Amino acid sequence: MAKRKKFTSPPKPSLRRSQHKTLSLTTIIKRVTFIILGACLMAVGLELFLVPNQVLDGGIVGISIILSYLTGWKLGFFIFLLNIPFFFLGYKQIGKTFALSTVLGISVLSLGTFMLHSVPVFTDDLLLATVFGGITLGTGVGIVIRYGGSLDGTEILAILFNKSSPFSVGEIIMFFNLFIFIAAGFVFEWDRAMYSAMTYFIAFKTIDIVIQGIDESKSAWIISDHYDTIGEAIIDRLGRGVTYLNGEGAYTGDGKKVIFCVITRVEEAKLKGIVQDIDPSAFLAVGSIAEVRGGRFKKKAIH
Repeated sequence: MAKRKKFTSPPKPSLRRSQHKTLSLTTIIKRVTFIILGACLMAVGLELFLVPNQVLDGGIVGISIILSYLTGWKLGFFIFLLNIPFFFLGYKQIGKTFALSTVLGISVLSLGTFMLHSVPVFTDDLLLATVFGGITLGTGVGIVIRYGGSLDGTEILAILFNKSSPFSVGEIIMFFNLFIFIAAGFVFEWDRAMYSAMTYFIAFKTIDIVIQGIDESKSAWIISDHYDTIGEAIIDRLGRGVTYLNGEGAYTGDGKKVIFCVITRVEEAKLKGIVQDIDPSAFLAVGSIAEVRGGRFKKKAIH
């Protein structure tokens, strides 16, 4: 009697390898280089503009500046010490790569403040120190965030609180910094607290520019009966590709063609002019995009 063959299902492919993507050496070198650069810029902003003029940054760095002033200990010591708990929180809540990038950035920042502490300041003018300190600091923080790290544990803390509270991450950070600036008013002077708030605002806007770029991408949605004419004008006059989507009016049930395209911020005014010239009654919606990948989209200036 012949033996019955035993059929078994083929082994399932392992998913473990696809779960953890190893970064290439070039990517690691690029990330490390820019994190070090960003941390050095923040150290310059602190030690050569803000701290000598008793102007604060927000977050853990702001607390470190106050403690350094009260105790006479080095600023870099407090920056590193106070951020140690957030290294572990970042590792557990966000990931190993983020935690290691944060450790690198904060370590370089702490060391940079030690090395620059005895360097002569650039200016004693409070307004100049506030503006240029905020720009330098914001540029450094923006570079580090763009390449996957952080220079302040406040952001990690805000992410954790955000999960169990109705407030956004930005609102939590703003609330936290409000107490720091009030404390600065008691420790230093109230005009220094106001200059500190101004520095924070300048740095915040600079971070946005560094992360998103000057030529911020925007998406445009246009609904018009003259969709073909508008689409051709966008291609000819802006040099941008367009996509026609099929839509339907919820109230009338009529079929509509929807034009979708991606432009830069400097092209927004010209796009509005094109739509206005061809169909003044057209529906136009423009929104910001954090990132654009793929396709043939390239940022370019209008001539």
